Amino acid sequence: MKYLIASAAFAAISVISAAQAGELWRAAGFEQPESALVDAAHNRIVVSNIVGNPGAADGNGYLSLLSIDGKVLARHWVEGLDAPKGMAIAGGRLYAADITKVRVVDLASGRLVETIDVPGAVFLNDMTQDRAGKVYVTDMLADTIYRIDGDRPELFVKDALLASPNGVFANGGRLIVASWGKGINTTDFSTSEPGGLLSVDLATKKVTPLPSAQKFADLDGVIAIGDTIYATAYMTGTLYSYKPGGVPTVVATFKPGSADIGTDGKATIYVPLMGEGEVAALSLD
Repeated sequence: MKYLIASAAFAAISVISAAQAGELWRAAGFEQPESALVDAAHNRIVVSNIVGNPGAADGNGYLSLLSIDGKVLARHWVEGLDAPKGMAIAGGRLYAADITKVRVVDLASGRLVETIDVPGAVFLNDMTQDRAGKVYVTDMLADTIYRIDGDRPELFVKDALLASPNGVFANGGRLIVASWGKGINTTDFSTSEPGGLLSVDLATKKVTPLPSAQKFADLDGVIAIGDTIYATAYMTGTLYSYKPGGVPTVVATFKPGSADIGTDGKATIYVPLMGEGEVAALSLD
């Protein structure tokens, strides 16, 4: 894929080549793992596997389970999905974005209990849940974020500023959004302008670009730990960190394909590596 980056934005990025986050473990044998989500209630990690074309409703996709220390608990925990990507947990249920639908799984039994059609959806991607138990899902090819309350989907915000929203993470009274970039080519997912980090106010729905974090990479997954935001750039395999008042800093580099990251909320990040079929755990201590 073609990767474009504005030279001015690149100059603003702080790079630390040797001081990378410490890798704790890697788990292998996945098939295009796109998202790694911590299920804290059951002390495990759920991994989504696309298995083929990320936009094809082919029934090949599935979810896997990993232990917190990287052991495979169930390779094919939930099967019969199409191309599952980002996930969220609310009310004892796991929600998984699956092209134009959201799949709902009972966490205790691993049973697929519902499929929610999202009217108008084109390419659903990442998901998150807020403190009230509502879940949100980005539509990367429609500059849109949907909200789901129980099993009712609704348009939450549609704004050109979102610029191909990929990653999303609920953080207090806002959503943090990782933008892939403007002018996306749906054939190879290259962009005419790289993306950046945004904030969406949950009350007003106002979209605000985060200062000094624009036009620096085609961003994929995003999380926040404390006041630090972490985001992956799929095209380069880079993991960035960003603090208010600062600029994006390289934390670690992988081969291209780092996708929707997860965290334990403390000092560990779980990075799905789609091209390598692996999930890596990084310590930030």
